[in-house]
Amino acid sequence: MAHLVAIRRARPELLYFRWDDGLEVYLPIAVLRERCPCAFCRGEQVFDRTILPVRVITPGMNELVALEPVGNYGLRAVWKDGHNTGIYPWELLRQLCETEGLRQESVGQTLREPPVRHDGGTKTEPESAER
Repeated sequence: MAHLVAIRRARPELLYFRWDDGLEVYLPIAVLRERCPCAFCRGEQVFDRTILPVRVITPGMNELVALEPVGNYGLRAVWKDGHNTGIYPWELLRQLCETEGLRQESVGQTLREPPVRHDGGTKTEPESAER
């Protein structure tokens, strides 16, 4: 499986992902929130039934505050509306990049460069982070 090499905020609404196999894409932050894998967003399995949540639109729900590493498992997103229970495994992030990611040609030439290397701290800020 490919490994994530870099992630940074390219625009307020876009994250840039670079993988070690050469895949480079821009993922809309709204897609990341929409595909939150937590039980509150995806529903819970109770016996043989899935109980689906009611989607509530809240101020700041698509404003990403931080991405925090969760061991070698993936990243946890912290949103401005306080939601922070979604842990995105590397496999899910890769799938989102492959299916929902935008190529450079799609987003134009106005992106900020370069990404800043992650300093090894416990928090990976979406503005500039590498793994």
